[in-house]
Amino acid sequence: MEAFLSSLTTVAIAEIGDKTQLLSLLLTVRFKNNLAIVVGILFATLLNHAFSAWAGIWLSAWLTPGLSNGLFAGAFIVVGLWLLIPDKEEAVTSSFDRYGAFLATSVLFFLAEMGDKTQIATVLLAGEYQHLGWVTLGTTLGMMAANVPVVYLGEPVMKALPMKQVRLAASTCFVLLGVYWLFRM
Repeated sequence: MEAFLSSLTTVAIAEIGDKTQLLSLLLTVRFKNNLAIVVGILFATLLNHAFSAWAGIWLSAWLTPGLSNGLFAGAFIVVGLWLLIPDKEEAVTSSFDRYGAFLATSVLFFLAEMGDKTQIATVLLAGEYQHLGWVTLGTTLGMMAANVPVVYLGEPVMKALPMKQVRLAASTCFVLLGVYWLFRM
């Protein structure tokens, strides 16, 4: 259960102000089919995070416990610092319009998550907790918790959040987790 709760909160916090929230907003404006967009986000996130969690478990099997703790601690600190850099809005090309809301959302979200901080966090969390199911479920629900309100409430929610303070708080959480793991060794 700790793996689930840590995964959920870590990704929900890291996702605030992320480019995928901006993508959610753009897709909502473009397609006006909230349910298809939410299901597309869920589908893409499940695929991406299940693979990422598997990769985290696989990678940790090849590393000694001391080395893996050090790498995970360092990676969390790096992700924490990365959170201080605001994401830039990426344009959604109209070439995806012909595929409909679900397919366009699924493809764009899957691609947007490749190499993203929440994907890296999923790899790290799975490596730490060694549990594919709970980490995938937690990170996926964290992604949904951050993006579904944007789909349904849109621009007012994005404008109401103090992004600079949210990024600073999320960054602090990641750096503190990294420091905690360093001292755990």
